[in-house]
Amino acid sequence: MKSNPSDLPAELAGLLERSQARLGPLSAVQWFSEVASTNDVAASLPEGAVVLADRQTAGRGRRGHAWFSPPGSGLYASVVLAPGRAADPLRATLLLTLAAGVALAEGIDAVSGLRVDLKWPNDLYVSRRKLAGILAEASGEHVVLGFGINTSVASYPPDLHERVTSIESALGRSIDRYPVFVETLAALSRRYDDLLLGRFDAILDAWRRRAPSAVGARVGRTVNGVVETGVTAGIDDNGGLLVRMGDRVERIVSGELEWL
Repeated sequence: MKSNPSDLPAELAGLLERSQARLGPLSAVQWFSEVASTNDVAASLPEGAVVLADRQTAGRGRRGHAWFSPPGSGLYASVVLAPGRAADPLRATLLLTLAAGVALAEGIDAVSGLRVDLKWPNDLYVSRRKLAGILAEASGEHVVLGFGINTSVASYPPDLHERVTSIESALGRSIDRYPVFVETLAALSRRYDDLLLGRFDAILDAWRRRAPSAVGARVGRTVNGVVETGVTAGIDDNGGLLVRMGDRVERIVSGELEWL
């Protein structure tokens, strides 16, 4: 299902217009009342395009997991980026998801004052509950960066009820989701500039400051039917997670980790 874009809500249009200078190339926002997935809509759009939906009927996260996307309760967005034109395209691509995590945390903090923790590789947490997630998918020469942020209290399915939260739940008060979106977009624009210009240390330093579980957390993974456990030992300069397992340190770049 691919719906046609609608006129931007008046409040959102006003915020975007007043913030245009801070949004850089990410100012062409398309608004949909409903789509299957914002990433699917964005896949055919040029660099800088932004897709925002009030509801997704088939939102997804990493490794095929569904993303619960009820109307009026979150921000479901995708941004089209081109890390391949960076000064160091390989490293910019490797660090794209970490840069996005930093930007989302900065945008949420700017509006709400909420301290958000980052968890490798692409999740945002508050008090051990998931607040937001990121999904980057290749699309030709571009990367479609999708993200979902739970902004309002929602009736989560039973399997999510104890594991997720929203900005309103964490704050104990209501919040307007459109300023959160605009500040997140402005932060993404800044961090995208960092990637394109090779300011990778700024991204890595900011990510490490917001990721307490990257060091000293117990994790496990299953390899060929065998469960291995270890302790996180930070990330390297290309964004890989380092895990100390016995007398060796493994570099994890993909696969499913269980946080113990």
